[in-house]
Amino acid sequence: MSSETIHNLKWREDVRGDPLPWLLETDPQNPGIRYFSLVDLLDRPAGEPQVREARQAVMAASPVAVILAAQDPGGYWVEAGSGYYPKYQGTVWSLIFLAQLGADGSDPRVRAGCEYVLEHSRCATGGFSADGRQSGQVHCLQGNLCAALIDLGWLGDERLDAALDWLARSITGEGISPAEMKDAEVRYYRTGNSGPGFLCAANNQKACAWGAIKTMLALGKVPEAGRTESMRAAIQTGVDFLLGRDPAVADYPTPFDTKPSRSWFQFGYPIAYVTDVLQNLEVLAALGHASDPRLEAAYKLLLSRQDDQGRWDMEYTYNGKTWADIEIKNEPSKWVTLRALRVIKSRGCS
Repeated sequence: MSSETIHNLKWREDVRGDPLPWLLETDPQNPGIRYFSLVDLLDRPAGEPQVREARQAVMAASPVAVILAAQDPGGYWVEAGSGYYPKYQGTVWSLIFLAQLGADGSDPRVRAGCEYVLEHSRCATGGFSADGRQSGQVHCLQGNLCAALIDLGWLGDERLDAALDWLARSITGEGISPAEMKDAEVRYYRTGNSGPGFLCAANNQKACAWGAIKTMLALGKVPEAGRTESMRAAIQTGVDFLLGRDPAVADYPTPFDTKPSRSWFQFGYPIAYVTDVLQNLEVLAALGHASDPRLEAAYKLLLSRQDDQGRWDMEYTYNGKTWADIEIKNEPSKWVTLRALRVIKSRGCS
């Protein structure tokens, strides 16, 4: 185990205790935490022996090994096709969770799953769809899948590039006709992405902040030098939207003008289409806005949720719905603590 402690790090001031030894310990149930902590918190290079060993441990143990064991030899999970169902065990969810849990993208089984999604989960526009049709495109799914495929090493594949291009243009509106123009070859649909920005049927045709966060998650993983003009414009649109409200309050548009979903204020892992204040901080930090004064209240909210040992609780979970349970609800969470420390580091180092 690494002898590194948080007291050696320049961004440590906002952490009450020292959770690093806890995150770096060997944990057969959650080996991805040690891997990500070495890489993301301590900036260890991928070729370092400790990092290689940690990545190997991820592939050999639950939850990654359990997900891969459920994979069909054809590369999909549960049933062939676009892979959205069943939640949260179908192909797209299994792949999204594999990326979030630290799976090695070079593993043949992981590559087979990525290849399957790239061939079966996109529609005619190149974007990802819940049902394989243009009408089934929603920003949360597209953002999550693009982010997962980038993390698993597929950036530069022409199919993923096409999906990223569509993702950006679906935000800017470039080359896409209104939903009402039913004879147009490429248009928005009232049943999915229903207009420029983040308008979505799932949010009653209003701008969806959950979808915005997922799309910013994906586009933020594209290196700046590789971003097209459409991507840059989409990112600016997303940043303006997310910072147009106080992320600590999260009073973004809701389907029926109700109060914000309580999910905004429950931190958890892994993350599906639901999101939280912490992921809002994560994506905005990744896009260079970690120290934006408009995030001050959200940052204070994050800090207030840690215990005296610098740990955050697991408040939202998909346990019982996925292939493998992740930690225990309402107990200190290594995964959520890792997420929080990434944000604190980005702010302290900006």
